[in-house]
Amino acid sequence: MQRRVFLKSGALALVTMGLSPSFLQRTVMGMSLPRAARGKTLICLFQRGAADALNVVVPFGEKAYYSARPQLAVAAPTRTAGALAAIDLDGFFGLHPSLAPFKPLYDRGLLVPVHAVGSPSASRSHFDAQDYMETATPDNKGTRDGWLNRLLAVEGTCEANCTPSSPFRAVSMTQQTPRILDGASPVVAMNSLEEFSIRGGGGDAAARLEALYRTGKADLVHGSASEMFDAVKLLRSANPLQYRPANGAAYPRSPFGQRLQQIAQLIKSNVGLEVAFADVGGWDTHVNQGGAQGQLANRLGDFSQSVAALVLDLGDRMDDVVILTMSEFGRTVRQNGTGGTDHGHAGAMFVIGGNLAAQRTVLGRWPGLEREQLFEGRDLTLTTDFRAVFSEVTARHLGGHALDTVFPGYGARQQEWLGLLPSR
Repeated sequence: MQRRVFLKSGALALVTMGLSPSFLQRTVMGMSLPRAARGKTLICLFQRGAADALNVVVPFGEKAYYSARPQLAVAAPTRTAGALAAIDLDGFFGLHPSLAPFKPLYDRGLLVPVHAVGSPSASRSHFDAQDYMETATPDNKGTRDGWLNRLLAVEGTCEANCTPSSPFRAVSMTQQTPRILDGASPVVAMNSLEEFSIRGGGGDAAARLEALYRTGKADLVHGSASEMFDAVKLLRSANPLQYRPANGAAYPRSPFGQRLQQIAQLIKSNVGLEVAFADVGGWDTHVNQGGAQGQLANRLGDFSQSVAALVLDLGDRMDDVVILTMSEFGRTVRQNGTGGTDHGHAGAMFVIGGNLAAQRTVLGRWPGLEREQLFEGRDLTLTTDFRAVFSEVTARHLGGHALDTVFPGYGARQQEWLGLLPSR
C-alpha cells in the first residue's frame, strides 16, 4: 500500500496539509511527476446520520405524506404558500425550500434527484448501513475494502498523459481515511489544505514525522511512503496562496463548505485528482427535526449552498465532474412523538454533473406511501439499489470496466441502471 497515509485516533496523526493550486503544481513537478492531464473526477459526499428523504425531495402529490406528518410535512407549492413551500420540480415532487440553490441546477439539467434508493439490507444500524454502503456489499460484514478503493485498484480515469501514480489521485477531506476509500490503493486523507500539523505537539514536527517513517513506529503504515513524505515536506514548507473562487462562487464558512472549496482547488490544480470524498454529519433527526424550518432545514441550507458554490466555482470543468450524494438510509414515514423521525429504509440521492443524460426529472420508481405500500409497514420501500447508481457512474463517467470486482455480488446489472449518463 504505497504512499498510503492512515489517519487514526492515536496520539500522533497527520491532520492537515497546507497547499494552494499553484503550489501543488510546483510540488508535483518537484517530485519529478509530470503534470496530470485533465481527466474525469468523481466527488462523493456522504450525509452521515440518515437524511430524511421525504423532506429532502418532497412527494407533495402524495396525500399519505401529509397524514403521516401533520407537523413535519413541507407544504405543497401553491400561489399562496410562499417561501416555506416545497419547490416544484414536476408537479408531484418538490425540493425542500432550503434546497433552493439546487433548483437552478435542476432547471439547467445539471442535477438529478433519485428517490426510493438505498441498500437492500434491512439494517437500521447507522454503523452497519454506512459500512454496507461504503463497501457496496450489503449484509456482508466481511468486506475489507471500500468500493472507491477497489475502483482505483482496477481502473484509472487518466488519459494518455495522465499520472496514475500521483499521490493526489484520491483525496478524502476527512481526518481519517473513510471506509469507502479503505484498501490497497494509495489515498490521502486530510482535514484542510491550509495548515500542516502533527497531533501530539512539541519539537520539530516534520523531523519527528520523518524519523517515525524510517523506524516504522508512526501511525502511518506500510513502509514505502518516502514519495508521499517528500510531498508532505514540500507542503509543510509552503506559504499557501489565497484561493479565489471563480464565477462569483461564495462558499459557506462552515467546515463542509470549506472542504468543498478545497476540493475545487485540487481539481483546478491538475494534479491527477480522480476521486474526492467529504462527509457531513447531523442528519439523525430523532428530535425536533422541523419541517420547512428548523434543524433539518438549517442542515440542508448549508449542504445545498456548499454544493452549488462548488458547481459554480468549477464552471465548465463540471463537464468532467460528477458529484454523487448519499446517506446510509432514510427515515420513517410517520413522525414520532418527539417532533422527529426514526431510522427508516429507502432514501434519496442527488447526481450532479455537466454531462448528465437525464434532465429535469426525478428518477426511481415511486412506491407510494399508503400503509400497504410501505416497507415493514413503516418505511419508504426501496425500488433502486444504490449499487445501480454507483455502477452506472463508475462505468459511464469514469470508464470503469471491472464492475464484478468493484461491486462483488452485483457486477454490471445494466438493466437496473437509470440512464443518468450517456453511454461512453
